[in-house]
Amino acid sequence: MTKENSVFRRLSVAAFARSAAQMEGVEPLASFRRLADGAQGDVSHAVVRWSARGEIRSPPGGFEQVWLHLVVRAGLPKICQRCLGPLEVELCVDRWFRFVADEATAAAQDEQVEEDLLVLSREFDIAGLIEDELVMEMPLVPKHGQCPLPLAPTTSATAGDAMAGTASDAKPNPFAVLAKLRLL
Repeated sequence: MTKENSVFRRLSVAAFARSAAQMEGVEPLASFRRLADGAQGDVSHAVVRWSARGEIRSPPGGFEQVWLHLVVRAGLPKICQRCLGPLEVELCVDRWFRFVADEATAAAQDEQVEEDLLVLSREFDIAGLIEDELVMEMPLVPKHGQCPLPLAPTTSATAGDAMAGTASDAKPNPFAVLAKLRLL
């Protein structure tokens, strides 16, 4: 996100949609602060590829509606929570947004419609929308489908040995102590 690219930060969505305009770009992942903060590795070469397309739709018997189609792809470096090895999480967004006049309208219609609603403004921040959508796509627990590295040993193995009675310095089983008391 370069400061020169003010269209990226201040877009008139209504005019963009009326002209059925399209735009696309490739931005450094590091320029999206929240996304970069969620990374676990080097983001210096990572990029965010995005495209946006506007359109006006006129449903039968209704008013013109402003729509924006956003497609975003980014690879986010993370650490696999299974094997603790490096992992690149592919984040993908392909979503339509319908714009409404104000927050009250968005709140009133939100439960009744399936599409995502946003408030129309003269200076809409597409960069902010891209970052919001990518942050929501980040997995809570990143992990490989199948880990390429052997799984890291866990410290619970010794606890499991003690429970099974195989540890050399295991304490007496409390149930065995209770059984002896019952015999008295």
